[in-house]
Amino acid sequence: MTAVIDDERTVLAGGGARPPRSVVHASFTITRAFDARPARVFAAFADPALKDLWFFGPPEWGPPERTSDFRIGGIETSRTGPKGGPMHIFRAVYQDIVPDERIVYSYEMHLGERRISVSLATIELFADRRGTRLKLTEQGAFLDGHDDAASREHGTRALMEQLAASLEKDPTP
Repeated sequence: MTAVIDDERTVLAGGGARPPRSVVHASFTITRAFDARPARVFAAFADPALKDLWFFGPPEWGPPERTSDFRIGGIETSRTGPKGGPMHIFRAVYQDIVPDERIVYSYEMHLGERRISVSLATIELFADRRGTRLKLTEQGAFLDGHDDAASREHGTRALMEQLAASLEKDPTP
């Protein structure tokens, strides 16, 4: 049972106050060129074995626990985190997939049991002279001050660099 004091905080049963709730809406776009055909870049997202080569956190965290059902309506999860620290949990639902062209998914991030953000991400793949131009747009709702767009963009850029490195290891165009 809770009692509302005002719009900024709530008194919990037992007398403790819950911190104010907040949401910050933000978006960012990352464009990145890859020396690989769109089909190959698409496969790096679609094939769980290929995604394992680049979609992970800092090496000291170890490999993530992952499930993947890459189809419209399918769910992907990833759980990882520092030893002794909170788990970073990614849970995505694929909303739209056009092979070799587009992937749209919504996802939520949790830090331990706390949901820290909910986002919509769109990945577009364009063939160009060198291979593929990827455009990733994310629109996020960052919750209660536990995450922010700048940190998310930084992490996503790091993942794009890991994707590039994984594509470079396999010279197949």
